[in-house]
Amino acid sequence: MEDLAGKAETFGLDWAKLIAQVIIFGILFFALKKFAFGPILDVLEDRKKRIAESIENAEKMKEELAAAEAKRDELLKQANADAAKFIEEARASADAVGARKIQEATAQAESVLAKAKEAAERDREQMMNQLRSEMGRLVVDTTAKVVGKTLTPEDQKRLQQEAVAHLS
Repeated sequence: MEDLAGKAETFGLDWAKLIAQVIIFGILFFALKKFAFGPILDVLEDRKKRIAESIENAEKMKEELAAAEAKRDELLKQANADAAKFIEEARASADAVGARKIQEATAQAESVLAKAKEAAERDREQMMNQLRSEMGRLVVDTTAKVVGKTLTPEDQKRLQQEAVAHLS
């Protein structure tokens, strides 16, 4: 032990100062951990959760869009099937009535088909507009939450336009 103390003294090691420095380091470490590192890590974890939620919401919106498109396709197929049915019925009755009735029934069936297509396209456009609006709002809300500040109207409009451009 004396030999160790002698060597420590040779290198200028002062045990009292070393112990004081270790204690001060320990106190400083625990203070920083409690008051600095902890809150910073909590904020980062919160951001990570919000980003994950935003990604989940975006995936959900994609699924809803796919479902809406599938429904639109189904409606269009049904409208085409109905139109084909109307055309076939018109042709059958036209054979019995004559050439004039054939022209009237075909015109009526085509009108029904055109109206069905127009209605399906209007519904699709309406759904797409609603989706674009909702997606733009979600992007603006998510960006505002992630950035942690209130966005200006110009920023909001720009973000909405970018999100809609990515959907198109």
